[in-house]
Amino acid sequence: MPPVTTPESVERLSRPQQVAEAIKSWVMANGWGPGHRLPSELDLIGRFGMAKGTIREAIRILEAQGLVKSRTGPGGGVFVHQVSEARATALLGNYFYFQHLTIDDIYQIREALEPELAANLAGQLSETQLAALEDVMTCYSEPARTPEEEREQHIASLRFHALLAEMSGNPLLRFLIRFTANMLADITVSRRLYSQPNRELWSSGLDYQARLVAALRAGDGEAARAILTDHMQNAHRLMKLQETVLTQRFLPEGQII
Repeated sequence: MPPVTTPESVERLSRPQQVAEAIKSWVMANGWGPGHRLPSELDLIGRFGMAKGTIREAIRILEAQGLVKSRTGPGGGVFVHQVSEARATALLGNYFYFQHLTIDDIYQIREALEPELAANLAGQLSETQLAALEDVMTCYSEPARTPEEEREQHIASLRFHALLAEMSGNPLLRFLIRFTANMLADITVSRRLYSQPNRELWSSGLDYQARLVAALRAGDGEAARAILTDHMQNAHRLMKLQETVLTQRFLPEGQII
């Protein structure tokens, strides 16, 4: 669904941007989906009453947004294109690149969304889906012996939550939780929060996840919500502590914060 625009906001857009927005609205109004071929350039010129250069620039804008894709050769043209989750994640991640997200920022979202996701999925997952969650847990069934193993295990444990989100029928909830997990993985790696193995974070996380799978299998939504709430709050506390310890560890001698 295209963003809502007001007359004032449209006036601030360049002419090619206005045409790009008009094409998006036109596509939605016609119910066209991925793979549908747009009319020819000449038809677009006639429909929107714009010069060839303006139409071409509007198409380039839509291509940059990932909403259309051009193909050359026989059967070529401009086609409606679906933005992949990977591309959407990368673009949104670029937005947050200079926002300096904190552990608190990440867990405020996780604590609000993930327990409700778990409660909604209780009793709804197949044995194959539950087995897939348990299979991820085997990646960190033993404590890490090196910082590199700690890093890999932490990323794998976040994959458990991303996979759980993937099982949701709500595409917005699925994307938000998976995106947040990706951002936490990026923070963990970029700030080297794995460089000092944390046995409590590992053991408690594994226990919470095992109990969560059991609640999901039993169809106990209230238990699933409570377990994941405790899990998020405990992980938040331990990750904050990990960040504080490592920050103090790498401060120059004599520096006071």
